[in-house]
Formats: sequence, structure tokens, C-alpha cells
Amino acid sequence: MRLFNHGMRGQNLGAALAPLEGKRVRIRLTDAPLQLNLCIAASRLKVAAAHETPHVTVRGRLADFVRLASRTEDPDTLFFQRRLSLEGETETGLAIKNALDALDWNWRRHCAAILPPRAAQALRALSARLPRPPLSPLRRNRAPR
Repeated sequence: MRLFNHGMRGQNLGAALAPLEGKRVRIRLTDAPLQLNLCIAASRLKVAAAHETPHVTVRGRLADFVRLASRTEDPDTLFFQRRLSLEGETETGLAIKNALDALDWNWRRHCAAILPPRAAQALRALSARLPRPPLSPLRRNRAPR
């Protein structure tokens, strides 16, 4: 969780998570005996106790969660094709799906949030010379908006 929360510094996920304060989410893999129990507190993800009933359970294959995390597949596509499924509170599930859809990781904002100003400025200048932004997917399957 620390790595995830660190990676989200400077991103817009905190605002998207604010309405989900106190909600518990269970992520369950269908192709491996693994589940992750999370709680949203102070616009961050924290590990929740496994015995607590989640408000929402998200199920899917590991490969589809990787596609979601890497933004190589649109969340709507994964849910509408039933490769990922939500069960539990409808309103909470929709808020989670919308938060995932709004997540568009911006490495420049992240660097500005974690680096001293001069280091962030030097990194921005260096990245301006690259043919594509670092850490961006090679291809995106997102439909144009």
C-alpha cells in the first residue's frame, strides 16, 4: 500500500477517492487464490481486515487487473465485457469505476510532488527531449472522448 500511495502523490486520485471515505473494497483474483482487502481512509488506500465485510468486491483475472493498472485497457471496456465485475453496493461500485476511469497517471505532477523544485524542473527539461512521455503505455485502447 505504501508503494501505491507514494505513486499517487501529485495525482488526481485523492479527489476521486474522497466520496468513498470509509468504504471497504475487496479485490479478488479469479485465476489465483488471492484477494486484497482495502479501506479508503483520508483519500488513501489502506489494508483492511479480511473478516470485515466489503462494501464492494471487484473480481477478475490478474491479466485484466494489470491492463487496468497500466491503462492499456479502458475500465469501461473491462467492466462492460465482464472481464472485471463489481458486486455489492451499486453507488459505491459506480464511484469506484468512475475513480478508476478518471485516473490518468501524470508522472510530471508526481515528480513535482516528491522532488525538490530544482530536480523536478531539470527532469521536466530532460523529458521534453524524449519522443514520448516516460512511463506512458506503448498503445492505448481507450475510445476517443
